[in-house]
Amino acid sequence: MTDEEDVLAGLRGVPEPPPISHELEVQLDRLAPVSTRRPVLHLALALGLASVYAPAVVFLLTTRADLDELPIGWRVGVAVGWSIAFAVATYLALVPARGSVTPRWRHAMFATLASSTGFVVVGLAIHPSGPSSYDYGWEHFTAGHACLELGFATALVPLFVGVWMLRRTMPIRSRWIAATLGAGSGCVGGLVLHLFCRIADGPHIGLIHGGVVGMTAIFAALIGPRIIDTR
Repeated sequence: MTDEEDVLAGLRGVPEPPPISHELEVQLDRLAPVSTRRPVLHLALALGLASVYAPAVVFLLTTRADLDELPIGWRVGVAVGWSIAFAVATYLALVPARGSVTPRWRHAMFATLASSTGFVVVGLAIHPSGPSSYDYGWEHFTAGHACLELGFATALVPLFVGVWMLRRTMPIRSRWIAATLGAGSGCVGGLVLHLFCRIADGPHIGLIHGGVVGMTAIFAALIGPRIIDTR
C-alpha cells in the first residue's frame, strides 16, 4: 500500500465530525477582510503630523521673548535633540524589525529610559538665559507647574494618534511600547516649551520641561496597553 492508501485506510474508522452550529455559521458569514497595518506609512503620518502640530501650537502661544538673547547653538541643538528623540521613539514604537511582527521592546525600553532622564540632566546642567529671561529657582519652583501641564496637554495629541495606529496590534510587551510612544510625544511637548517658555533656570528647564517626557511615558504606560494590546 502507498502512503496515501495507508492514510485513507486509517481514516475509515474515524467518525464524521458533527455539523457546525447555526451561531457559528452566522459568525462565519459576518467575517470581513481587514487591512494589514502599514508601519512605515504610520510612521510617516506621525512625523508629518508632529511637524505641523508643534509649530502650530507655538504660533498660537507665541515664541518666548528672550529667544534672540540665547546662544543660537543651544537653541538649535536643543530643538534638534527634542525632534530626533521624538522621531526615534516613534520609529521604535511603530515599526517592527525587518522580517518580524513583534515590537522592538528592548530598544523601546532603552529609548524611553534614556529620553526620560536625558533631558532632565541636560536641562539641569545647561540653561543659558538672557536679560528678558525669568529665573524662578528652587524658591519658586512650584510656580512653574503651568509649563508641566501645558507640555503634557500638548503631548496628548501625538500620543493618542500613535496609540490609535497601534490599536489591538501588540501581542507582547505592550506597556513598554506604549511608554515609548508617551516619551516621544512628551518630546513634542518639551519642544513647544523650549520655544515658548522664558523661564531659564536649571530646575525649571530640567525637571519641568524635561519632566514632561517621563510624565507622558508613565501616563501612556498606564492607559496605552488597554488599547494596543491584542488581548
